[in-house]
Amino acid sequence: MGNHLPNRSKEGDVCVRAGDEWWGVQAILCITAVTMLMPPPRGHSLGQPPRTPLRQLPVEVTRGFTRGSGHYERTRPGYPPAALRFVHQKFHLGPGRHVVDVGAGTGKWTRELVTTGAEVTAVEPLPAMRRILRQQVPGARVVAARGEATGLPTRSTDLITLAQSFHWLDAERALAEFRRILRPGGGLAVLYNHRDEPGARGSEVRALLAEYQPDSYRAYGEGAWKRTLERSPFYSDLQIFRYRHSQLLTREEMLERYQSVSFISALSPSRRDQFLERLATILDDFSGRSRTHRFRIPYRGAIYWCRLRPES
Repeated sequence: MGNHLPNRSKEGDVCVRAGDEWWGVQAILCITAVTMLMPPPRGHSLGQPPRTPLRQLPVEVTRGFTRGSGHYERTRPGYPPAALRFVHQKFHLGPGRHVVDVGAGTGKWTRELVTTGAEVTAVEPLPAMRRILRQQVPGARVVAARGEATGLPTRSTDLITLAQSFHWLDAERALAEFRRILRPGGGLAVLYNHRDEPGARGSEVRALLAEYQPDSYRAYGEGAWKRTLERSPFYSDLQIFRYRHSQLLTREEMLERYQSVSFISALSPSRRDQFLERLATILDDFSGRSRTHRFRIPYRGAIYWCRLRPES
């Protein structure tokens, strides 16, 4: 994409190939525990984050995204030019500016940020995700940390972005940490791609996913972080920029796309095979069992953004 930002968003395939990676869950949990016990970096008086240990993520998250990191890179959607153009212009990105991408995953959004010419730091706690992130986005500095305790210097960044990741964080602690590392007037941009599969097919897929979703996921809905941010006195009123885009995927890519969902990848092999068989039946019913049929997944995209308020 370079520094040229097109004037119109395009629809099409988002399917980047990368090697499947698998890292032991024990290593993930060990790194998470180390991050939890790390003392807050100096300068935390600006944000006053709590000093109690960070809550541990459900094992379905750490295990699922570890097993599913390759699926995530190959078949999760990226972000259209309209999203990058908005963030680029709204926050004046370019040389001399610093952006921190929190919960960067495999770098779906990070790779877009580096095209602006800004200095980009990607914060990601899971080793399997970081391995692909480094391969796919060599232009970004990668930091092994959680968003609630980045370890980055105080007042060191102009913008913090979170693409498909804020719901995994302890919102109150994360916002205190963001306040600490943001420069005066710095920005916060939270991006989400919401699946909007149409009609009966979408309803059947959503019902199938709900059968396999563990109870522990109910605490990670989008509403919690939004409410916490909206009532914070340290950030300006939350505003929203909306966009739309879509993916076109083959039957096999659709099966892999849903294996990128953390709680599906975390299932036992027999349960995962059961889920995939049932999903394949739904897809075949709607495609007439055609192996060349391409399924369109529309997304309703949103960028929630605000700025750090001036200190009184």
